[in-house]
Amino acid sequence: MNVVFFGTSAFAARVLRDLIHHHISIVAIITRPDKPKGRSLNLLPPPVKEEALKLALDIPIYQPTKASTPEFAEILKKYAPDLFVVVAYGEIIKTLLLDIPSKGCINVHASLLPKYRGASPIQRCLMHGEKETGITIMQMVLEMDAGDMLSVVKTPITPEVTFGELDQRLSELATPALIKVIEQIESGTAQTTPQDHTQATFTPKLTAGEEEIHWEKSADELHNLIRALSPFPGAWCFVQIGPEKKRLKIKLSQVESSLHGKPGEVLSLSKQDLIVACGKGALRLIQVQLEGKRLMTIKEFLQGLHSPIIF
Repeated sequence: MNVVFFGTSAFAARVLRDLIHHHISIVAIITRPDKPKGRSLNLLPPPVKEEALKLALDIPIYQPTKASTPEFAEILKKYAPDLFVVVAYGEIIKTLLLDIPSKGCINVHASLLPKYRGASPIQRCLMHGEKETGITIMQMVLEMDAGDMLSVVKTPITPEVTFGELDQRLSELATPALIKVIEQIESGTAQTTPQDHTQATFTPKLTAGEEEIHWEKSADELHNLIRALSPFPGAWCFVQIGPEKKRLKIKLSQVESSLHGKPGEVLSLSKQDLIVACGKGALRLIQVQLEGKRLMTIKEFLQGLHSPIIF
């Protein structure tokens, strides 16, 4: 069965790698264009392209600025695809593409649909303190993440897990389920379950304004924000260190529910410990990155701190 793979993110790259290792017949790879990154603004490929090049695949890679065009549809038709597999691609695929493969299009989504449809399901479920999430493989329709479900795999969320760790775990859960679904589609045994659209929730893209830590919020809220944005892009706050005001990214934290103080007040400061009061409870900082510096444990950060710190 000829499969065309659409994907962009690191999550999608890991799924692509595992599909290749399981000898799924991928005839073309579609990913987003290279983007300028860093201060040099050098063009860097998306993770899916990086993975494909690393694997030295003899599979054509396309990076259309917009995939859902008549011109690109004609290119895809030449591969006589049976199935499109879409994983964190980053563009809504429209009808002129959805109608191409003979056995339809399927999408791997990192939530338990219909909850957390949209662009940032992993981050949002962590922000909201969910205790469970998973992978849903569904048929694709024009409405975002609204198709009938082909497979659902659940996993618990522990209180300390970060976005990076959960993203990795979900990609590992996705591949076995996806391979099974592909085999079922090929054999004609796939079964679907409609979503309960009345229970749908939506996750917009993250915005820069959401990354800032406001100490008036509860320790639980801020801890959930920190782990949802770790390791990237990172939740941050301003700190005053001597005469300088800088951004401090907090990558790991721990809730101290029994400690209280004025929001932003330093409740404990030693050579290896820093606790900051929140609107309710407090946060022990575990791993931080000061503007212009490398990522550090709180002990490393405090050892290099030679002036008072004010949040």
